[in-house]
Amino acid sequence: MIRDSFGEAEYADLVGVWRSAVDATHDFLAEADRDEIESRLASDYLPQVDLHVADRGGLPVGFAGVSGESLEMLFVDARQRGHGIGTVLLSFVIAERGVTTVDVNEQNTQAVEFYRRRGFVRVGRSELDDQGRHYPILHMASRGEGTDSEAAEFRVNV
Repeated sequence: MIRDSFGEAEYADLVGVWRSAVDATHDFLAEADRDEIESRLASDYLPQVDLHVADRGGLPVGFAGVSGESLEMLFVDARQRGHGIGTVLLSFVIAERGVTTVDVNEQNTQAVEFYRRRGFVRVGRSELDDQGRHYPILHMASRGEGTDSEAAEFRVNV
């Protein structure tokens, strides 16, 4: 089931999902950078997006954060990977929230391929992430009408 987040009351659980997902997929991320991002997730990042939670048996197993037409974050608990949760979350935010763009860590090849298989194409690249760290970001957009890599503006996110 996909539902809206309960807000601050479940941020600790969502940070746990994030940590599990990042530990499984972000082997390129330095430990100090991972810890710094994690320390700011509940205070700085989660409150800035509309959160949609994949709930299984009353527990969050994944979540997607949206701002405007941009998917800012999508994470699935490592123990739940491979069961279609990410696909369901992405389909939901595309259909219900009008998501057309996503920024992805270039070094997270699994995520890049995930979005490619679901119709997103690379429309740009930034050498640094939004905090100036050396983690290149790929800007991706759905192949839908109006995709214009030169005219589009993208935010770099975590």
